[in-house]
Amino acid sequence: MSNEQTFIAIKPDGVQRGLVGPIISRFEQRGFKLVAMKLCSPSKEHLEKHYADLSGKPFFNGLVTYMLSGPIVAMVWEGREVVKTGRAILGATNPLASPPGTIRGDYAIDVGRNVCHGSDSVENAKKEIALWFNENELISYKQAQFDWIYEKA
Repeated sequence: MSNEQTFIAIKPDGVQRGLVGPIISRFEQRGFKLVAMKLCSPSKEHLEKHYADLSGKPFFNGLVTYMLSGPIVAMVWEGREVVKTGRAILGATNPLASPPGTIRGDYAIDVGRNVCHGSDSVENAKKEIALWFNENELISYKQAQFDWIYEKA
């Protein structure tokens, strides 16, 4: 199925370093379809809800404070196995464990400045997309290149 969706966010370090274009290009070049995107400054409450699963970790408050430090580019990408493949495009959470050719392997060094967030499961992608976007913000369309990316079923 080619309509799986994932949530990808370019964190404040990625925005401040001018990496928005190169990051978007990685997903576009792979053949995934951008269905929603916005530059935003979410509230502390919004970020606490997004990272609720990490609330018991010692780095939680620092993570939320950091995510409040600048604008974020929130995106929804669509395509076959986009959650799994999107994570591979991003690389490991720890950039030093990410090979060259991944976003984190090419653009990051420290875990706390790892440039992007990506959904880790289809279920979490659905929750994150619903948290960051209203249903009417997700655009449904067929890319002109669709038949050049996907075989007919």
